Amino acid sequence: MADILELHRGTAPLLVSLPHDGTRLPDDLAQRLTPQARAVPDTDWHVSRLYAFARALGASILVPRYSRYVIDLNRPEDDTSLYPGQNTTGLCPQVRFDGGPVYLDGEAPDAAEIAARVDRYWRPYHAALRDELDRLRARHRRVVLWEGHSIRGTLPFLFEGRLPDLNLGTAAGTSCSLALEARISGLLEAQSNYEWVANGRFRGGYITRHYAAPDDGIEAVQLEISQRCYMDEASFAWDAARAAALQPLLQRLLQTAIAHAQGSRTG
Repeated sequence: MADILELHRGTAPLLVSLPHDGTRLPDDLAQRLTPQARAVPDTDWHVSRLYAFARALGASILVPRYSRYVIDLNRPEDDTSLYPGQNTTGLCPQVRFDGGPVYLDGEAPDAAEIAARVDRYWRPYHAALRDELDRLRARHRRVVLWEGHSIRGTLPFLFEGRLPDLNLGTAAGTSCSLALEARISGLLEAQSNYEWVANGRFRGGYITRHYAAPDDGIEAVQLEISQRCYMDEASFAWDAARAAALQPLLQRLLQTAIAHAQGSRTG
């Protein structure tokens, strides 16, 4: 599976999943995409770099190698909409976040191709995620699954206005305990550098909702970060100064998640 994903196995009760970090496109697929889509603009750019510090905290980290244009790992395999009634993109996206086409005319995948992509890319990622959660849960009383995401802060096709800097998603409080949500929200409330919201436009995708089992010791949280907080949205370039300003807060959030899972009041 090394060509599909990278899994770093940690020792702490925390798994950081970054399902939209991949940028690769198979050569035969790239030829079928529009020029705009070949640049994979809807990538969660640099999130593995942004969360690189998590290794030193002992976290496990799961990162795919291929773009969400190949398959969106944070969608159910039956492609049921996660946000009914709102514009969104699907399991094998045919529309970009700006509303433009992903594929050249007549080049979109058929049902057989989508099924093959599920087998080739989707299932290995989810098998690795499930196995790692089970491994950690066998060693710890509780485990936190942290879904790390980012997106351009202004996307009229997907949402009105300007997205808050930090968008916490707990599936309206069902994917984690009230105690964990309160601790995370308390940290966000205490800082003044970034505006934030809980369960707004982004409430947690398929992974957050599907793998959460708070009563069985697995809590899941999604954080959608507006990309202006750590990069240049126009060029997709990493901004070292912005990232350095944000990372201490992200580190405190992950430390709090670990402390919660360990039953500690610190973090």
